Amino acid sequence: MRARLIVRGGPRSPRLVAGADVAYDKARGRCYAAVVVLNLPELRMVEYASAERAVRFPYVPGLLSFREGPAVLAALARLRHRPDLLMFDAHGYAHPRRFGLAAHLGYLLDVPSIGCAKSVLVGEHGAVGCEAGSFAWLVDRGERVGAALRTRAGVRPVYISPGHRVGFRQALRLALMAVGKFRVPEPTRLADIMVARLKREAAVANAPGATALRARR
Repeated sequence: MRARLIVRGGPRSPRLVAGADVAYDKARGRCYAAVVVLNLPELRMVEYASAERAVRFPYVPGLLSFREGPAVLAALARLRHRPDLLMFDAHGYAHPRRFGLAAHLGYLLDVPSIGCAKSVLVGEHGAVGCEAGSFAWLVDRGERVGAALRTRAGVRPVYISPGHRVGFRQALRLALMAVGKFRVPEPTRLADIMVARLKREAAVANAPGATALRARR
């Protein structure tokens, strides 16, 4: 699949962008995926979908898409709107195999995608300017794999990389289009909030006291 990945182009005027994130309940061996669809440029929520799945793939560094992908794909399948762009709280091309979750799922769905991670997985970069929109290329083994991007002045960079059907500079432009008042672009920020809520609600619903209460009813 990596050989068929397209790392160029990208939507010039996307109207709908979806952000996806995953949380785990390690005690129950479950994971929760949330997908939030926003419109551009307003960044208003259009739709939200979620899914819960058993975790069937072990944690293996570099193979996150096999662990989280089934839940994310299930949530995406429940959307009524087809997004023009997918954003993942994960890496795309900035990956040891150049095929992180954002690339893998973008390729499987054949939808333009980018990774927007909070930390570096591979590569190094130089200094990033202080102003919003400043960036430095992320380089691994002599190859450009992504960029450290300052989304807002005075905040730490996020790490942007193409997934599928998006080029490097286009990935930066698209990420900045989705930035609101916070460091992390709104689609993945809201997906993170939603998936944390899912996890809390599931914990309450599956607490021993809640189970006993349901049995009495």
